[in-house]
Amino acid sequence: MAAPLTFLLIVAVTIRAVLFRSSLAEIISERVEVVSPLNAWKRVVEGLALLDLGVSPYSGDVFHETPLIIYLFHFVVDYAELVFMIADGITAVALYLSIQTYNKNVFRKQKYALESDRYPADCLELLRSPKEMFYIPLKVAMFYLLNPFTILSCVAKSTCGLNNAIIALFILCTLKGSALLSGIMLALATYQSIYPLTLFAPALLFLLQRLYIPVNLRRSSFWSFTLQYAFIYVGSLVVITGLSFFLLGSWDFIPSVYGFIFSVPDLTPNIGLFWYFFAEMFEHFRLFFICVFQINVFFYTIPLSVKLKEHPVFLIFMQIAIISIFKSYPTVGDVALYMAFLPAWSHLYRFLRNIFLVSCVLLACSALFPVLWHLWIYAGSANSNFYYAITLLFNFGQILLVSDYFYAYLRREHHLTHGLYLKKEDGTEATLVLK
Repeated sequence: MAAPLTFLLIVAVTIRAVLFRSSLAEIISERVEVVSPLNAWKRVVEGLALLDLGVSPYSGDVFHETPLIIYLFHFVVDYAELVFMIADGITAVALYLSIQTYNKNVFRKQKYALESDRYPADCLELLRSPKEMFYIPLKVAMFYLLNPFTILSCVAKSTCGLNNAIIALFILCTLKGSALLSGIMLALATYQSIYPLTLFAPALLFLLQRLYIPVNLRRSSFWSFTLQYAFIYVGSLVVITGLSFFLLGSWDFIPSVYGFIFSVPDLTPNIGLFWYFFAEMFEHFRLFFICVFQINVFFYTIPLSVKLKEHPVFLIFMQIAIISIFKSYPTVGDVALYMAFLPAWSHLYRFLRNIFLVSCVLLACSALFPVLWHLWIYAGSANSNFYYAITLLFNFGQILLVSDYFYAYLRREHHLTHGLYLKKEDGTEATLVLK
């Protein structure tokens, strides 16, 4: 599989290199769907200019990236295009290796279950074959590298691509079973944007599962490993934050980065749910609704962790999707990361109910974003309501997509336990309902 992956990487780099040299690069870098006040390249450049002048990049209200990012580009700013292409390549390879490892684990568990005769006879058609699973890692890498959302994000030089690379490396380290590297990469991802904090639960569940430690609050082994992993995570986060203070010489970055993410002061339009709502919000209600909106990202972690405690990899997918939908400043680069996982769940297609509708909605919204923006900003024949309406529809499509996969995953697991053709007590066909 090394040759197809190498060819895929060459094709992806070529597409990006051509676009970098075209007149489209500047247009793409200004698109509000592709960049946000947090990750726009022009803001990084302005931060670098302030740093070169001996002024803190956080002294104004322009730069909101982390100190490690600005000091990284302080040394490699002349090779920024190469850095973003390498980041995309790292993300794709990490996802490829992660899904490859995951498929091996799935096949091994499936083999043991078959040998112990755990599956009902009528659900053998639901089992996954090695031939079916062989090309899935390559499809995942292809879904990421050739996704137009990923390409646009890279060409715009959005630092979202770097965040995706860190999260992909975190997933790889977790699936390889390295608690130390997993904790470090998760700390680095949290340091970048806070929201990956919710990935702590699925990572812990996977590592416990790998070590055959049951999730039992009365077991000392559970608490011992949980505290060990939490110590690695928190300790790494403290070290990274301390390094940022050492580089910058002040704590200015905390309100400028994390305060900016939580308080949402910049209401520049984007593909998220925050900007229009808070533009119309009365000031004395703002704090309450900020808390309501922000809690969405974190609220679903506990119930999903309880429901999917035996399936932590799918839980990681769910959490990444929830982050990309409900974060305060989302871009299409965030959407591209969780969409790359869709080929890994190809065995769920027979249970999906709304996939055609959702595909049409997402494609139509992607095409209408620039159209409605032009009508609003340039032609003046529309207003912000039009753009926000398409934003709401886009997020509705994402929520429908994720919930559809969630339903399909649970339904398949139910059939693997109770059989494919369910019957009522009177012998008639039963209907499975997700509650």
